[in-house]
Amino acid sequence: MPIPEDVTGDEIDKDVRQELQSLPKTLAEDVAKNLVMVARLIDEDPEGAYGYSKVALRLASRVGAVREAAGFAAYANQKYSEALAEFRAARRMTGTADLWPVMADCERGLGRPEKALDMAGAPEVHRLDKAGQVEMRLVAAGARRDLGQLDAAIVTLQSPELASNSVQPWTARLRYAYADALLTAGRENEAREWFAKAVEADRDGSTDASDRLAEMDGVEFVDALDEDENHGENHGGNHAENDSEAKGDGAVTAESADASTQDDED
Repeated sequence: MPIPEDVTGDEIDKDVRQELQSLPKTLAEDVAKNLVMVARLIDEDPEGAYGYSKVALRLASRVGAVREAAGFAAYANQKYSEALAEFRAARRMTGTADLWPVMADCERGLGRPEKALDMAGAPEVHRLDKAGQVEMRLVAAGARRDLGQLDAAIVTLQSPELASNSVQPWTARLRYAYADALLTAGRENEAREWFAKAVEADRDGSTDASDRLAEMDGVEFVDALDEDENHGENHGGNHAENDSEAKGDGAVTAESADASTQDDED
């Protein structure tokens, strides 16, 4: 697969670069470039990322970082069985527990929420850092919801990390998952409160909490293109009057952006 000229391979993390030192220099450079492409495309073009991961895997299947990248690329394409196999291989090679939550989420993707819950109670969880433990909590709550155990999912998400006023990389997703579970349980007032808290913490747009909150407040989202066409058909319209009507209806024009979850991460 073609590699853009601006990709040198030096963009990869230093730990990954160190792993690649076991390879001949030219081969290491080729693998590094493909790993850069996986990271670059995985959110916007998962299929493209998957293709580059396959190239890297063909070149260096005995490198843990390559197996991990292949796992995430397969996961992004909902190829959960393949992702799980790659994550297991990476874990054997590196000995790290970091992949435990996403492995559990693969079990959910394969329709085995009970297995995900078993993993949530395994000793490996104690080896995770705080971010990993929060991720495991999200996966466990998702598994509870898969099993129709909504109240248990809500309880699972209740934690010191949820109650903390400190904003961490996981805060928005944790608050969002809690709000969504509350809303599903019919606890709308509490859900609105937690969607609002998720918005406060969501500095990089990793959730659609603002859109969910707007929906709960009765705000109607109108496509900007459609509104422009309507203005074109009514060229004599009064803009101030239209704005007043929009405010009265609670309608606004907006574009919504949503980053993905695998409640996950589920």
